[in-house]
Amino acid sequence: NKRGTRVLLQTVDAAASTFEHLTTARELASAAGKLDPASLLLQISGFPTATAASLLEAVMAALLASVCPMPNFKSDADKPAALKQVDIYGLEEKVDLAPLQAEAAGNHLARWLAALPPNELTPTLYRKFVKQLAAREGWSMKFLGSTALKREKAGAFLAVSQGSPVDDAGIVHLSYRPKKRGGRKLALVGKGICFDTGGVNVKPARYMNGMHEDMQGSAVALGTLLALSHLGYDHPVDCWLALAENHIGSRAYKPNDVVIASNGTSIEVKHTDAEGRMVLADTLALASRGKPYLMIDYATLTGACIYSLSSRYSGVFSNREALHGPLTAAGRNSGERVWPFPLDKDFDESLKSTVADTLQCTLEGDADHILAARFLQRFVDRKSNWVHIDLAASNHKGGLGHIPTDTTGFGVRYTLNLLLQQSVMDDTWN
Repeated sequence: NKRGTRVLLQTVDAAASTFEHLTTARELASAAGKLDPASLLLQISGFPTATAASLLEAVMAALLASVCPMPNFKSDADKPAALKQVDIYGLEEKVDLAPLQAEAAGNHLARWLAALPPNELTPTLYRKFVKQLAAREGWSMKFLGSTALKREKAGAFLAVSQGSPVDDAGIVHLSYRPKKRGGRKLALVGKGICFDTGGVNVKPARYMNGMHEDMQGSAVALGTLLALSHLGYDHPVDCWLALAENHIGSRAYKPNDVVIASNGTSIEVKHTDAEGRMVLADTLALASRGKPYLMIDYATLTGACIYSLSSRYSGVFSNREALHGPLTAAGRNSGERVWPFPLDKDFDESLKSTVADTLQCTLEGDADHILAARFLQRFVDRKSNWVHIDLAASNHKGGLGHIPTDTTGFGVRYTLNLLLQQSVMDDTWN
């Protein structure tokens, strides 16, 4: 018409999976984005109420993700998206989009942080940013630097950070407390390696490129905390971010070094590029002291998980086999798909050391994602329910599900479903 109104028509298979609906929504959002409209009218017709609400959620998730700005240092930077308003028609019942808005904020934070260049997100700059965010959101914050970690005898973490030319590594501890006190405690733990050279076992150029995203586990933990805070989540949450860089230098840790973690476990180093499980070991041990009911850690940890699942799924592990059902259901329902792996005790045979309690890893690489999880389990209090997420889907070329960027922020949406829809903070799964 004279006003230039455009119409985009999309048919949808109501029986398709959530992931398929999100993928279709991303394609629709991309087509709409090319027109850069200031407003959209979204009409959903021909579906039962529950299906229509689910489709609305998928399309809105994709639209929100598509307009979130990402770091851009070009002289001629892209203009912000013009979209300011979406009118919704065709629903018989009102749908609460507040959870979706909180999720979008958390996912955007995770993607934005991970996409920053490594010189723009050093541990120092990361900590300063988190301090500002904590002040804004009303979280309490503590930082355990090298001096504090030495007091805690956190030798696994310090082995990695000792090679850095700047003494800025450490563990950030954030605390969110709901207005209503009490309730079971949730702990979120994230690997925050701001750049990973591989250390003495230096990575080749092909695999070192992109290692500024090796902190994405911490970004997902932080993004999840932000989303829960915006939702007024009714459980106390502690968030632990292991911030460091894995450098090459005369002081860097070496293969066959033996270090002792804060829980007294001695570790024989085999490969300095397996630094993620080292910093997580002490962080998990310290987080366990708070006796959380549920502890979830996020890490871009192993290539083996990508080899097993590709970058379309992420791997999940748990010390409670009964959690495999809700863990898988959360992936299916959220569209951030996961697959559970075994954690049988006999995998420890591969981690036997002649000089220490455990090997850090093996050089063979067989089932390294499982061995890494078995290693990490040593540092988790047995009374806590624990979930380890190996973020194989943290980066997928062309985007994944409703996310249009290679950097996916995978895990925020998944965790919200796990907590809010699968209700894993109660005992119904057990």
